[in-house]
This record gives sequence, C-alpha cells and structure tokens, in this order.
Amino acid sequence: FIYKIKKKLYTTFRRIQINMVKLIETVYNFLWGDLLTAPLPGGGTLPLSLLVILLIPTGFYFTIRTRFLPIRLFKDMVGALFEKKGDEKSALSVIQTLIVSTATRVGMGNLVGVVAAISAGGAGAVFWMWVIALFGASSAFIESTLAQLYKVHGHNSFVGGPAYYMKKGLKQPWMGVLFAFLLIFTFGFAFNSVQSNTICAAFEEAFNIPPSLMGVILTSLTLIIIFGGIQRIAKVSSIIVPVMALGYIFLSLFIVIVNAKHLPEVIELIIANAFGWEQALSGGIGMALMQGIKRGLFSNEAGMGSAPNVAASADVTHPVKQGLIQTLGVFTDTLVICTCTAFIILFSGVASTKEANGIKLTQMALNNEIGNIGTIYVAVAILFFAYSSILGNYYYGEANVRYITHRKWAIPIYRIAVGGMVMFGALASLELAWSLADMAMGFMTICNLIAITLLGKYAFRLLEDYRIQKRNGVKNPVFTKDRMKDIENDLECW
Repeated sequence: FIYKIKKKLYTTFRRIQINMVKLIETVYNFLWGDLLTAPLPGGGTLPLSLLVILLIPTGFYFTIRTRFLPIRLFKDMVGALFEKKGDEKSALSVIQTLIVSTATRVGMGNLVGVVAAISAGGAGAVFWMWVIALFGASSAFIESTLAQLYKVHGHNSFVGGPAYYMKKGLKQPWMGVLFAFLLIFTFGFAFNSVQSNTICAAFEEAFNIPPSLMGVILTSLTLIIIFGGIQRIAKVSSIIVPVMALGYIFLSLFIVIVNAKHLPEVIELIIANAFGWEQALSGGIGMALMQGIKRGLFSNEAGMGSAPNVAASADVTHPVKQGLIQTLGVFTDTLVICTCTAFIILFSGVASTKEANGIKLTQMALNNEIGNIGTIYVAVAILFFAYSSILGNYYYGEANVRYITHRKWAIPIYRIAVGGMVMFGALASLELAWSLADMAMGFMTICNLIAITLLGKYAFRLLEDYRIQKRNGVKNPVFTKDRMKDIENDLECW
C-alpha cells in the first residue's frame, strides 16, 4: 500500500515537472531566445535576445559614463574594505556586506554555471563572461550606490534596495512592489532550488546519498539558520565564505601551476572560440556570447538588483564607498573564481563529454587533475558554496518581504516556503531547476535595468562628489543630503 502511494506521488510529481518545464520554456524563449538576429561577416547570424539587447548597451553606457571606473578606481575599491563601521549597532559593516553578497555570488555560477556555459557555448563563452563582468561591474556600482542613497532606517539598522529606489527615486511604488515579488521568487525560491539541486547531485555522485535524504538534511539546516535572522546569517557566512573561496582559489592555482605549460593553449582556445571564423560561420560565436552573458549574469549578478539589498544595510560615510565594494565583488567572482573553474575544465578536456552534466562534470574534471578525491572535494566544496548562497538568497528575499508588508506572520511563512523550495530543488530535475532560475532572473533584471538607467544620473553626481573630495585631499569623503538639494526630501539617512 505504501509502495503504491509512493509510486503515485512520484508519477504526479514527474507530471507536474513536465508541465512546468513546458510553461517555463515558453517564457524562457521570450527572454533568452532569438528576438533579433544580426548578420556576421562571411555569413551566419548572431542571435540577440531581449536580455542581451538590454544588458550589453546598459553596461557599456555605465562604463563610459563612469570613465571605466572598475579599472580607474581599483585602488579605491580595495581601500573601501577598511571603512570603519558607524554608530548603528545592528547595521552591517562594509566587510560583512561584501561577505553576504559574495555568499550569493560565489556558488553555482562558479562551479556549475561555468561548466554549463563551456558545454553549450564552447571555450569562447569564458571570454564573454569576462566581458560581461567588466561592463557589469559598472552596473553593480550604479545599483549599489543608489541603494545606499535611498536607504531608510529599519529596526536598529538600515534597509533598502531596488524596491526602495523605485519607490522614492522614480516615485513608482507599484514598480517597487513588482520588483520585490520578482526578487522573492527569484532568490528565495528559484535560485535556492538550483543550489539544493546541485548539492544533492554532488553528494549522490560522491557518497551515493539519495537526493531525497540529502534534501531533508539540507532543508532542516536551512530552517535552523534562517529562523535566527540576518545576524546569524552574516556570522555563519563570515566563516564559510572566506574558507571556501580561498580554499577553492588555492586548489585552482595549484592546478594552473601544474598545467602552466598548457596555459597559453587554453587562453588561445578561449580567444579563438570567441572570435574565430569557424565559429562565426557555424553560429558558434552567437552561442558562446549567449552562454557567456547568461552564466556570467547568474554568477556575478551585476545589474540584476540583488546585491543592492545588502549594500543598503552598510553603515558608510558616502554611498560611493559601498558601490565600490560591490564592484570589487563582481571582479572577485567572475574574473578570479569563474576563471579558475574554466581553466580546470579546459585543462581536463572533459567539456566535450556527454556522459555527465552540471556539477558531475566539474567532479569529472577535478578527478582528471587530482584523482578520485576530486569528486569528494567538489561535493564538500559545493556544500559550502551553495549553502552560503542559500542563506544569502534568503536574506535578499526577507528584506523584500518586509518591504511589501510589516505583518509579523509574513516572515515565518516566507521562511517555511524557502525550506519547501530547498526540498523541491532536491527532487527536481536539473533542467527544471535551471530553467526556472533563468526565467526568474530575466524578469528581475529587466525591471532593475529600467530603474537604474533612469536614476543613474544621481550615481554619477555622487561619484563626482566623491572624486572632488578625494582631489581636495579628503581621506574619508563624507556625503550629506544637502549636497543634492533637488532630491533632498527623498533622502532619509543622509
């Protein structure tokens, strides 16, 4: 009798998955499909999706307007790390905001997203991930600076993010509510399903633990931590993130050093696949471009509107300082950690195999480099990477639940729903989990890009104010709202 019930539940769950995949694919094609095509030299076409049309020009515009800020002010980015915390006891420090935002960035995009990009788009996708990181870093600066500018006082802390600058800056409360719902669904539900799905796949490969059992364990651990609030999340992440990031970077550097003689070949392969005539004629450049942008966005979240939610929580003397910190976070994620993963995959030569996908392909690559312990190492590493991402994703969603409503019952319900989606991810297929994440990410990004494009002029003015103070010898620039009298009444915390 119990067996029949389990079989019936499994059949029902699979049917729901199939129907969901069909619906999601329809919406996904609208966001990431071939909306337009541009001709390529020598024949062939370059597919241009709605997200590509929006992301590339926006990032390019911000990069030009800030005069290549990610490169020009790199020293200031590093210096902003040492910003002292203000008087707000419960506010996050600069370092804590970087850690929490990095916790969400450093995860599936680094270990799985890079693999997916190379598998579908070839080695050239890595080059386009670098490009989207460079342009995206400027978008990250704009959105996080705006989040600081329009932040408000919370309970012994600060709160803010895109929902707040849409309401206070654009004077469009409905847009703020829409974005809040999109973020809650994207991070609290869709992205956490991907994290859970990958952890369970990795542990099944390494230790033969059934996804259902691992899902129960992961869900229980998640609920214990998130019911403890943001301070507990920041405390746990501050331990996990540095250890996992440094450990993975050191291992990657070791593999790069061991394979140093092949490094020129790998870099040449990346560049050749990004621009080669063979790829142009076969449409490979378009696929590399699409995959690089899609997985680059998933990895560093630049312009998506996620990092500003935690950026607003920092207690700093000038909004630009937090913008610089989040720009540094994009660099750390894509140009360092994603590149490490790409080199491991390309050194190993497993990218062309059809025997595995997702995290299992990463495990195969490490097995080729360091032996069978690679599978176990990736499983343990992915637990730390993805679990810290689950906690960071949860916090982004909580901040936006509080924006929509202050009713006490809302947060416990949201926390339980997050636990449910972690369990859902453990049981869902890889394709369903990733398609759901890509779809949700697309809508959220479109909404945020519209807002920061319209409000970007204020971030440019803040940057100029910061640079003027620096040129005048002020070591610690300070911003007060009387410096922007035209919007002074909209600013609560300055």
